[in-house]
Amino acid sequence: MPTMSAFSRSPFRAGMYEAQDILAECDDVDFIELKPAASYDVKSRWMKTLAYHDATRRVTTFNPGLQRVKLTRDYDLFLQVCSWWTDVWNVNAIDGWKDRCRTTVCWLDEFWIHDVHNLRYWLPILGKFDHVVIGTSGSSPVVGKALGRACHELQGGVDTIRFSPFPHRPPRVVDFYSIGRAHKGIHHRLLQQRRRDNFFYVHDTLDNVAAAQISDHRQHRDMYASLAKRSRFFAVAPGKFDSRRETHGQVALGLRYFEGAAAGCVLVGQPAPCEGYFRHFDWPHAVIEVQPDGSDVVDAISQLSADPELLKDMSCHNAEQALRRHDWVYRWKELLRIAGLAPSAAMAEREARLAVLADLARDARAGSQGL
Repeated sequence: MPTMSAFSRSPFRAGMYEAQDILAECDDVDFIELKPAASYDVKSRWMKTLAYHDATRRVTTFNPGLQRVKLTRDYDLFLQVCSWWTDVWNVNAIDGWKDRCRTTVCWLDEFWIHDVHNLRYWLPILGKFDHVVIGTSGSSPVVGKALGRACHELQGGVDTIRFSPFPHRPPRVVDFYSIGRAHKGIHHRLLQQRRRDNFFYVHDTLDNVAAAQISDHRQHRDMYASLAKRSRFFAVAPGKFDSRRETHGQVALGLRYFEGAAAGCVLVGQPAPCEGYFRHFDWPHAVIEVQPDGSDVVDAISQLSADPELLKDMSCHNAEQALRRHDWVYRWKELLRIAGLAPSAAMAEREARLAVLADLARDARAGSQGL
């Protein structure tokens, strides 16, 4: 499994690096630590432009400026995990990735339907893989039609053991936690609430979080999880809701929903009206919906805060659902099934550990309901 974690450290990549770590803990995985050559910055930018215009499709064979790597043994599976479509090019720097691997899979987490046409000259690179998995809800049928064969859809997940408040249940000292993109109206109302009352509102303050670099993705996820599991409310919204230029109105389910639920937060914001959301967040009160302009957000959290037992019930229910359904190990089991491989014994052991934590959340919830 190739990884860019040694040199590409944007915060948005940390979740998929976490997913890679979980698979490595549960199976026999060799990481291919990709490294940039001197030409990487220039060449990768040049290739992004060429992908939209190169009718010869030669761009699908170019190395994006990475140091070459050669596989020296045979493998059951070659797995390329891509946070963004340009990551797929990395296979062109790996000699033997097709010849030395019995099955090849590309898991492309984010890909918008609109780009199927815009990147039609680039798409053939996906055809080199035996299986293509898309993480953006609704995109896989369109990509599959363009490739002339079926693609699979697999939503993201979270390391629920890292994020879960169980078994220790730390005190929830943060009132509201917002990470990444935020609706300006909601953010403004919460800032006002913080100024008026003893309201602890934690949010990003960087102008361009995507351009930031993290020093270590594991430390970053640990800090994020530590804050989340100590927060009562957690902001959620559909993926890239404020970037219609990229989405063209397509609705997608982002990792924030999984992360906030796993931490046992009450999710406040907007549901993501897409098939992936309705399938994965089908329990009552999965998201407390408020208006994007923020006009009702303070009233919503005030009403919920006035009912501590209901708040506790929703918190425990979210944590339980995440532990039973949304850990990365469940996604890896599905991907291995697609590739024709059996899950490992270590995966079963992790699932057993998740079940124990989920039972704790269930029992805590039963207590909150007075049962």
